[in-house]
Amino acid sequence: MTLTKGTLTKLGLLSSLYLSQGLPFGFFTQALPVLLQRMGLSLPAIGLSHLLALPWMLKFLWSPLMDRRAPGRLGRRRGVILPVQLLSALLLLALAVPAGGPTIPWLCAGVLCINLLAATQDVATDGLAVDLLSADELGWGNGVQVAAYRVGMILGGSLLLLVFDAAGFRITLTSLGVMLLVATLPIGVFREPPAAPPPPRESPSLSYWFKRPGAFSWLGLLFVYKAGEHFASGMLKPFFVDPRGAGLGMREVGWMIGGVGFAAGLVGAMLGGGLVRRLGYRRALLGFGTLQAIGVLLYALVASRPVSISALSVVCGIEHLTSGMATASLFTAMMESCRPEHAAADYTVQASVVVAATGVAAAASGFSAGALGYAGHFALAAGLAALAVVFVRVMFRGMEPVRVRG
Repeated sequence: MTLTKGTLTKLGLLSSLYLSQGLPFGFFTQALPVLLQRMGLSLPAIGLSHLLALPWMLKFLWSPLMDRRAPGRLGRRRGVILPVQLLSALLLLALAVPAGGPTIPWLCAGVLCINLLAATQDVATDGLAVDLLSADELGWGNGVQVAAYRVGMILGGSLLLLVFDAAGFRITLTSLGVMLLVATLPIGVFREPPAAPPPPRESPSLSYWFKRPGAFSWLGLLFVYKAGEHFASGMLKPFFVDPRGAGLGMREVGWMIGGVGFAAGLVGAMLGGGLVRRLGYRRALLGFGTLQAIGVLLYALVASRPVSISALSVVCGIEHLTSGMATASLFTAMMESCRPEHAAADYTVQASVVVAATGVAAAASGFSAGALGYAGHFALAAGLAALAVVFVRVMFRGMEPVRVRG
């Protein structure tokens, strides 16, 4: 399709919102494991720190409220997004106040609260995306979603690792809060189109997903599709800095993720988003899922021998490329299966299943790496990613995800 000015405006707004989610989540998933490794925490403890993402798993509980709320003066979606992002930025700036940085308990508590706010923003943002994007724009919209989220994660993760290495906690957290404030400007000037809440008789009940034909098969696919990849990535940053692994310094880790990972993930997200409608959802999920499993397996091969920085860079690029393609295809299929009038609730139910699976997988990753070593752990993760492809082939043979959009 031709990208019109109106489409580009929508994509620009959504880019800023998904980047805003990626900023704190990048710090949590990329920078925090490295810092905890340097502080001497065990691999199981680092793995369990991923449970701080619990609000992302439970956001489906309050997602119907986002569809039921009246538009108000700021707008139905904007009225949630704007204050939540401002509150998140203020919380980050508050964590930066202590001169020596927050203690581990306060840091974890802050991360948990910010995840709660970001998960709430995500519900409203996904609803806004479904409201704004036409069926022909969904592929590009989800490519931009994944790409912008990855940019945010790179800025909040690898870039801030470099800042932390040079300036410490106070400047790092202050920088994160300021970046989030800047990313809030587009939604601040945006004027949301008028939208009425759904009629009371059509309140967006979660029970819809228990009655929908094929829903359990589809939710099962969502549960397994990204779990293997996150089972691997839960230990990837500790592997980078562990002397028993790659033994990289924080500066090298920052450039590895921020340079190689960012570029490859950006290309993968846009490529996957652009191809998914042409291939069809089933073929895209099968093809990109297979590539994702291969990308994870390459980490096992690198970890099984003395680590070469050049080889690790190539593997990191391949894995981020394939992961971006797989994620964009999955998110596009999820949006396509949403009822427009209940977009926030429908998308959030699906996203919560994905996050629950990936969170549990990441939390368990430390126990696996501790027992099997890094090479064995990555090989097991690749096997789990391959099983997800088998699930797609078996459960959706000749089928597409349930589609409700034109």
